[in-house]
Amino acid sequence: MAVLPPDPVYVLRCPDKEKYGTVAFWCMENAGYTRHRTLNTQHIGFCRSVLLDNLLFYPSGEDSIGIFHLNDPNGFSQTLVPTKDTQSPKLGMVVCLKAFKFAAKYYVLAGYESGHFITWDIDLGEAVDVHAMRENSMALDYDPCTNRGIIGGSSENLTVFSYQREMMKLQPCGDMSVKNPGINCIRIRSDLKILSTGGLDGRIRIFSWKSLRPLAVLTEHKTGAIMDISYSTDKVTIWKSPIMAVAGMDSVISLWDLYN
Repeated sequence: MAVLPPDPVYVLRCPDKEKYGTVAFWCMENAGYTRHRTLNTQHIGFCRSVLLDNLLFYPSGEDSIGIFHLNDPNGFSQTLVPTKDTQSPKLGMVVCLKAFKFAAKYYVLAGYESGHFITWDIDLGEAVDVHAMRENSMALDYDPCTNRGIIGGSSENLTVFSYQREMMKLQPCGDMSVKNPGINCIRIRSDLKILSTGGLDGRIRIFSWKSLRPLAVLTEHKTGAIMDISYSTDKVTIWKSPIMAVAGMDSVISLWDLYN
């Protein structure tokens, strides 16, 4: 779930009790939440939607990416569709997304079932880089300030990467590993001090983002995978500290003050 500026509107990926692949928009009215728009993405999978400024990026269909413009009164949207020709790889479904800005331009990095990662220039509406990585990637995050990102998947290895920015070409920089295989989510905190990963083993692993040195392993979630990690954008009043929230398949949401 993500808050959409400037109004208190929420985006929710609905469970499969409803039709597969729906994204619902909610707003607070009369002390309750009311659904005011629903997108049918035609995507059956576990790829998370991504919010950047007033753009919502979401998997659409098998191998496409939809972009919904939240501030447009008519709900303008566009779709990024990979070129299909004899030279193009068979990509499969979109499995992970990261939207970011560099030099005042919007980009989105998308990972596919095949292990290919495509960098899209949103202004041009076209791919500027296609890079073949390993298959079964499931999670990624990228920090444009330090020009460094990280990709995880079903193995115990995480791949660190950067961009050759003149041409926006993705370049792997090396690997780091965790004890048990399976990384389901990755989050770099906005202050660029902390990297957190959520594993299929239920462990939350905390690293220094500067040195990539492991700092802690949190084991509050006893069964099932970690499904998502989020950080508060400011100090939470009741705890007087920034908080990390973690959701697991055990139906538990844990809140963490990492400094104390």
